[in-house]
Amino acid sequence: MSDSVIRLQSAGADIIIKTRPFAEIFYWGPHLAHFSPQAVLSLDRPIANSRLDVDIPLTLMAEAGHGLFGSPGIEGHRQGLDGSPLFKTTDVSHRAQTLTITSEDAVAGLRLCSEIALDESGVLTVRHGLTNLRQQPWQVERLAVTLPVAGRARDVMAFHGRWTREFQPHRLRLDHDSYVLESRRGRSSHEHFPALIVGSEAFSEMRGDVWGVHLGWSGNHRLRAEVKTDGRRYLQAEALYLPGEVALGEGETLWTPHLYASYSAAGLNGMSQQFHRYLRQQIIRFPDKKPRPVHLNTWEGIYFNHSPAYIMRMAEEAASLGVERFIIDDGWFKGRNDDRAGLGDWYLDEAKYPQGLTPVIDRVKALGMEFGIWVEPEMINPDSDLYRAHPDWVLAMPGYPQHAARNQLVLDLSNPDVFSYLVERMSWLLGEHAIDYVKWDMNRELVQPGHQGRAAADAQTRCYYRLLETLRQRFPHIEFESCASGGGRIDYEVLKRCHRFWPSDNNDALERCTIQRGMSYFFPPEVMGAHIGPQQCHVTFRQHDIAFRGLTALFGHLGLELDPLNVSEAEREGYRRYAALYKQWRGLIHSGTQWRLDMPDATTQAQGIVSRDSGQALFMVSQLAMPDYTLMMPLRLAGLAPDAQYRLSLVDHPNLGLTGAGGHTMRKFPAWMTSEVTASGEWLMQAGIALPILDPESAILIGVERI
Repeated sequence: MSDSVIRLQSAGADIIIKTRPFAEIFYWGPHLAHFSPQAVLSLDRPIANSRLDVDIPLTLMAEAGHGLFGSPGIEGHRQGLDGSPLFKTTDVSHRAQTLTITSEDAVAGLRLCSEIALDESGVLTVRHGLTNLRQQPWQVERLAVTLPVAGRARDVMAFHGRWTREFQPHRLRLDHDSYVLESRRGRSSHEHFPALIVGSEAFSEMRGDVWGVHLGWSGNHRLRAEVKTDGRRYLQAEALYLPGEVALGEGETLWTPHLYASYSAAGLNGMSQQFHRYLRQQIIRFPDKKPRPVHLNTWEGIYFNHSPAYIMRMAEEAASLGVERFIIDDGWFKGRNDDRAGLGDWYLDEAKYPQGLTPVIDRVKALGMEFGIWVEPEMINPDSDLYRAHPDWVLAMPGYPQHAARNQLVLDLSNPDVFSYLVERMSWLLGEHAIDYVKWDMNRELVQPGHQGRAAADAQTRCYYRLLETLRQRFPHIEFESCASGGGRIDYEVLKRCHRFWPSDNNDALERCTIQRGMSYFFPPEVMGAHIGPQQCHVTFRQHDIAFRGLTALFGHLGLELDPLNVSEAEREGYRRYAALYKQWRGLIHSGTQWRLDMPDATTQAQGIVSRDSGQALFMVSQLAMPDYTLMMPLRLAGLAPDAQYRLSLVDHPNLGLTGAGGHTMRKFPAWMTSEVTASGEWLMQAGIALPILDPESAILIGVERI
């Protein structure tokens, strides 16, 4: 028994795996201080009447051939044969906290390689590789990663959304059957971010057992949380293949995307903090170690109306506001006066830029800023020279009409000529100009994606990765942002190849409170673009003052999205203020531990960042709507050293005022706001601090410093 039981461990979680005769996870939960391999005998299952006369394992591949009767991890066939494989372990390689299990089905002629690793952060990564050992192809219909979770994981949390309203959380109780989410849109999608969280009943930010999984894949996908009729529970994740999309020739191997998983005994914060540590240590790689610069993006400022002289004036004003990176968005290339034409023709619009881009770039650089530019290489407008020359370059099924979206179609990246063309044109743009940053957009989903008559959504995703990798190898100094009409392509696999995400095209500060909080469950602030938009949001037409807009953008990678020449001096002063405040605190925000705080009033949202040594912290309280109660409940802080003494300060607020004789605000402020108050970390975390009464759609920023 002891030779076949392997333990992977971290400070917070352990995985116990029985490797023979097949691979099965027996335990995934809190770190065990006292463990013996013989202990797994306590989990030897009974066999019930009216069922199979043998024990049915829930293996890493969850084969239906065992009699599992749930969702299998593998489905496929060889011209109708070899469609019910059962894998038996043939080799086990265990090194430190990494395990590789090789298994085979000699009858079906298939080999399975399962790679499992438990990082010191507590994040578990799993993937499978399936190899065909026979001459005849084996058609893959499904290949998934399956992870069992404890019986107490009864509550499910997932995310829904749409364009301009991404990362919206929802919850349900799962006592029977399954909950499934899937995206067939050719990207990770606004609607179904590829993640699931399950946990003990009523788990919260600060409390409960939580298991979270994220599929690192930027294409079609399916995730499932299931309860079998025998009560066992599991999570399953997979790339979703279209009919006939993947067939393995002899000796060929198909790898699943990596599934990233985190167990926490300390609620959602513990899960998120493990994911954030893992990303910072293993995946996020900026070209250099400089602070994340303040952006200004021109899109909501000028849209397609490009004038080099005016843009240079915008750059001058941007520099005076504290902007450090200036990005020209859509509209710079040939024929691009609106969204109906030009995509695919990656040549400069000489009517708009008769002297080329270089004078604008030189002026931006002379002002001390970096220069960035927008592209959408995967797309093509029917009204373009490229489409007129190569209509056959479109990703489509022959004989069927293609529905345009934003007046555009998709280029077939599996076509070598298409791929070479895009590498050549992007290399011209990035090689002939002093560009530091690229905003890479994708504004259309994939409908009937075909290459030479066969489904090619999976291949399209893989070719996108290869295109981005090719350009990054040629231009390693350039940062790339992943944008897909906002948050349509956000996941760990694309993060290996880019440096920033655009969570949403919606800069409405009230909507951003939910969007950015949802994204924070899986991503740290330094890769989350958060812009201060104009006073009236271009998407919702809702208006917010500069304090609420500025503070909402602070806990991310801050930027501006507007025309700085077309606003009041008071607004400019606000942009200047929050750019400076961001620069003051970004070192903490982009390296500290993030906390989302449970609040008794759902209209109040609270979050914080605490330095790794617990010496400094920043907490923000946002009032989303009219509070339920006449008084705000005390804010219990988190992440502080219990035995240390801390000083409180009010860093920023929306011009809070006293009326003295009624009105909508307060007669008296909390004492810590008007005089020096110190308290132990223990007191601040257990008792908390009184909060002022906040107006709807406003926020305050609280500083905490160890004495």
